[in-house]
Amino acid sequence: MSNQVNYVLRTVEERGIRFVQLWFTDVLGRHKAFHVTPAELADALDDGMTFDGSAIDGFSRAGESDVLARPDLTTFQILPFYDEREAVARVFCDITHLDGSPFEGCPRQQLRRVLTAAHQEGYTFYVAPEMEFFYFSGETGPLGQPQPIDYGSYFDLLPDDAASQLRRSTVLTLEEMGIGVEHAQHEDAPGQHEIDLRYTDALTMADTVMSVRHVVKELARRRGVTASFMPKPLADQQGSGMHTHLSLWRDDQNAFVGDGPYGLSDTARHFLAGLLHHAPAITAVTNQWVNSYKRLVPGHEAPVDVSWARHDPSAVARIPSVKGDFTESTRLEYRAPDPAANPYLAFAVMLAAGLDGVRQSRDLVAEGERVGKLPRSLADACDAMDASPLMHETLGSHLVEWFLRNKREEWSAYRREVTPFEWSRYLPLL
Repeated sequence: MSNQVNYVLRTVEERGIRFVQLWFTDVLGRHKAFHVTPAELADALDDGMTFDGSAIDGFSRAGESDVLARPDLTTFQILPFYDEREAVARVFCDITHLDGSPFEGCPRQQLRRVLTAAHQEGYTFYVAPEMEFFYFSGETGPLGQPQPIDYGSYFDLLPDDAASQLRRSTVLTLEEMGIGVEHAQHEDAPGQHEIDLRYTDALTMADTVMSVRHVVKELARRRGVTASFMPKPLADQQGSGMHTHLSLWRDDQNAFVGDGPYGLSDTARHFLAGLLHHAPAITAVTNQWVNSYKRLVPGHEAPVDVSWARHDPSAVARIPSVKGDFTESTRLEYRAPDPAANPYLAFAVMLAAGLDGVRQSRDLVAEGERVGKLPRSLADACDAMDASPLMHETLGSHLVEWFLRNKREEWSAYRREVTPFEWSRYLPLL
């Protein structure tokens, strides 16, 4: 029995843990879990948990072999929001075949594979997402729309209301779990809030994004509030993004630091050029829902143009101003992703797009020069993804096939839906 297994078992016994949740995600990034009692934990940690892959969307077809959820013991963490008398911990899992080889449908394994390829070239990939989300009261408006629990705007310091208390409690809980938070704030729209995460390596951050979404929703539920990472829940307000700050490090130094404009290296400029070149193809992953494309419209501080800039919110990429030590802070910001994306796949395709630019020494267009537009619908994004050799190479044929099948079914169902917009606009006229 390994030292890590012994540590987990000892912690479970000493802290009176009643359940350990073995977390993993499906192709779409939805949370899945086994709930294991201490009596069964040793076997689960040593041997993993076998399950029928056909039961999970995007894993295996009926009749194909079972798969194995293998805990990554470095991710073991007690969940502090449970009562001590019913203490619960969690650990993330990689999905493998029964022979231990990586399972092609596991998003965490695909990100790990892309990161390993980058590491073989000497690079470590760091990310820092800004997580935006809404708090809703549970009541609905006349057309069924959700109602925000506050009416604040950017950086408002409101009285100590329910939203402020809930956001503060969430940040403290995340910090207790070892998740670094740079800052939190009220965002522009009523009921909209933001938690900015301290940068770390991409695999750790993908796990962190899954944890943040779980904690935000769980703490809200306990206070009778609905938290949502839906990209565009309110038609007349801006949507929620997951602006993601990116940097490559090599030999413990920031590879984006250089003597070029804005202090960027050639590596950073090529990486940015790769992001722009592949932006349409990766959008189906960074913005994977029908609703995502109602955020990516002009006039609501969301990107629509495939271009880069220092300050223009309609550009898909930005070079943030650097404060403090530029060797630490120099980075790029990719603004398209929304917080409902599968973080494992989103970080994988952003890295693959940027590294392709580095490998090909792609030329960066001038600031503000538009080289295209982001897809306007999920259907357009799926077509761009399907036509991209880089996407098939990055994610593998198994995962691309399942992802596109699911997304095209979603688009087909959406096209058949008759909405309140159509009833209110067309019934009186037609």
